[in-house]
Amino acid sequence: MLEKHGIACDLIYPFNWDKWTTGKPAERLALIPAGQEHILEQADGKKRWAQAVIELSRAFALCAASDEAAEIRDDVSFFQAVQAALNKQSSTNRKTPEQIAAAIRQLVSKAITTEGQVIDVFTAAGLPKPDISILRDQFLAEVRGLRHKNVAAELLEKLLKDELKVRSKRNLVQSQFFGEKLKMTLNAYHNRAISTMQVIEELIKLANDLAAATKRGEDMGLTDDEIAFYDALAANDSAVTAMGDTKLKVIAAELITQVKKSVTIDRILRENACAKI
Repeated sequence: MLEKHGIACDLIYPFNWDKWTTGKPAERLALIPAGQEHILEQADGKKRWAQAVIELSRAFALCAASDEAAEIRDDVSFFQAVQAALNKQSSTNRKTPEQIAAAIRQLVSKAITTEGQVIDVFTAAGLPKPDISILRDQFLAEVRGLRHKNVAAELLEKLLKDELKVRSKRNLVQSQFFGEKLKMTLNAYHNRAISTMQVIEELIKLANDLAAATKRGEDMGLTDDEIAFYDALAANDSAVTAMGDTKLKVIAAELITQVKKSVTIDRILRENACAKI
């Protein structure tokens, strides 16, 4: 346990987390994004930190009743809080039982409450009254101004992935297009081809492009369903060339009308309905 504790301490050195036990709730909360930033600044820091905290948590659980464990209990609590925050920002990582337990401990900890009220994770990142819509200019401006830039990049990455996941259910073509752009940007960032500030600007631009794509349907006079069909049709360049924009819009609208006529809620007829559609 002490060996794993030493490894975690080395990874976060020289960051000072003394206020985790002595500071006011707001001061203790502020340590979490600052700790994240310190870890994310290191090469492969996120992965190395996760491994170190998982191993420390397992060893600590075995020795929890010992005097040695009592001495490092507050350190372990802080390390788990930082890891829980990092893990929460990763929309693709599967949580281990230790990480789930750490996240629960963080949620009930007095370190993230003030006057009995739980503070939102965005508040911890430095966004006092956040509008969590990734597509709003005010929110993006607040993210751009965050003190901890690596945390801002992680936050934008998670929110964009979540937004694309939602969009994939109603406009697969659009989701795939922006998903590829996001993947290319993140690959450049992780390969150190672009700086943290550059990736933040690229992610904000991508968020703005997503907003513009949403507005494009409104400008064309198409509903969300119709623009999904339109994008699927327009993905074929030869269709655009042969029919033109106006005809594709008419076809998209007609497709929606016909599909809605064919939809049934009867599970027995589902295969027949799919074939008819």
